Amino acid sequence: MADWFDADGRRHRKQFKNSEDAKKHEHREAALAHAVRANRELKLSGASRTGGGKKAARSETVAATTGDIVPAKGKLGVMIPGMGAVATTFVAGVEAIRKGLAKPIGSLTQMGTVRLGKRTDGRSPKIKEFVPLAALDDLVFTGWDIFEDNMYEAASNAGVLDQRLLDQLKPFLSSVTPRAAVFDHNYVKKIDGPNVKKGKTKMDLAEQLRDDIRDFKKTSGASRLITMWCGSTESYIEAGEAHQSVKSFEKALRANDEMIAPSMVYAYASLMESVPFANGAPNLTVDLPVMLELSRQNEAPICGKDFKTGQTLMKTILAPGFKARMLGLNGWFSTNILGNRDGEVLDDPGSFKTKEESKLSVLEHILQPELYPELYGDMYHKVRINYYPPRGDNKEGWDNIDIFGWLGYPMQIKVDFLCRDSILAAPIVLDLVLLMDLAKRCSELKGLGIQEWLSFYFKSPMTVPGLYPEHDLFIQLMKLKNTLRHLKGEELITHLGLEYYD
Repeated sequence: MADWFDADGRRHRKQFKNSEDAKKHEHREAALAHAVRANRELKLSGASRTGGGKKAARSETVAATTGDIVPAKGKLGVMIPGMGAVATTFVAGVEAIRKGLAKPIGSLTQMGTVRLGKRTDGRSPKIKEFVPLAALDDLVFTGWDIFEDNMYEAASNAGVLDQRLLDQLKPFLSSVTPRAAVFDHNYVKKIDGPNVKKGKTKMDLAEQLRDDIRDFKKTSGASRLITMWCGSTESYIEAGEAHQSVKSFEKALRANDEMIAPSMVYAYASLMESVPFANGAPNLTVDLPVMLELSRQNEAPICGKDFKTGQTLMKTILAPGFKARMLGLNGWFSTNILGNRDGEVLDDPGSFKTKEESKLSVLEHILQPELYPELYGDMYHKVRINYYPPRGDNKEGWDNIDIFGWLGYPMQIKVDFLCRDSILAAPIVLDLVLLMDLAKRCSELKGLGIQEWLSFYFKSPMTVPGLYPEHDLFIQLMKLKNTLRHLKGEELITHLGLEYYD
């Protein structure tokens, strides 16, 4: 005889040959119970939408069945505005991994696992085996850039990857050539280039981008597409009347409204073609009512903004620890030096303002000074970015952190992070490509608009209006993995742990 537990935690006795058979029986019973619950919840949900009954509260432990996710069949086309250091490091890295020359280190989708059930169950499959993600071999690429260099030339100029590795990838990288870009020097003042689209209005430019999208899908044979903004940081602007609806936005496009930045033209063109759009820069881009409207209307998921790589990554790791231990913070001074194209762009005050807003919001949201005024009410937070050409892509971030503890006694922490910005960003791009494609294929996610469960990858995560973003890296990771569990009908992990001691 052996014990087994059903999906409600009730203990049962049954005769089994061994403990392994008992465990298999328990898993089968739990899976059956979840399937029955999921079917009941879906029926109740459908009845409430059609007026056939009261609105049912959705159980947090049941979700859509696997049938609600369309399989990842065919090629996945990745379209990248901005074929600079991040984009070329990403594409070269994918090809190196496909050729067996490297490992996908830093990629949660490729190397990460997700725990299912109790700790004692021992079920922790890799994420890429748990949910139906596109295979790396199915990825095909195109991009837009103001410079005419192909990806081999652009990667060589960026100086991120070893030239010997790039030479092994040269035939493939040389085949990825940039399409003419939508560009406005008024939004990015420190760089300029010849490979730029011409048009009487911004609507003309948007139509040219839509033609590019349709052409790439046809010529590449891709069955699905994703747009990943890896372009420069644009000058700071705030949402205005032109951004409030599709009607007002299209009117502004035809009128060449100065409030329509190039990145918004890319986003509009992508969403009009029902292509998901992820924003890797701190630009406003898709964080607008018009883009949320288009995203929901055309079932094209959106997310952003600003890839969480160096200094901000460290803040979202350290600050939750201070708050968890109720340690106070007097001040946090951050400065960076970098010398790549991103550093050159950020040397302009307008572009720096956009980046500064993204980086400053992190601590305030994590530490919640309004809830803990004695600990964080008077903290001073300063961010500086300095363009230093000799450093290239190898950014250095210095942090001086003044904290205080028991009885108010002061302490200090110094962090000197000599990071490689594009090396940290490339696996983020890969994960977002695969997870945004998953969202597009998922009936429960594709019509939501903002994919807040992907906040893990961004400095300034998007949320619906009125909802503050979650910045704590560990809460973000829990949100991401619980979303995957939810989509597959697995119980959410709460870490309560009481079930082991009843």
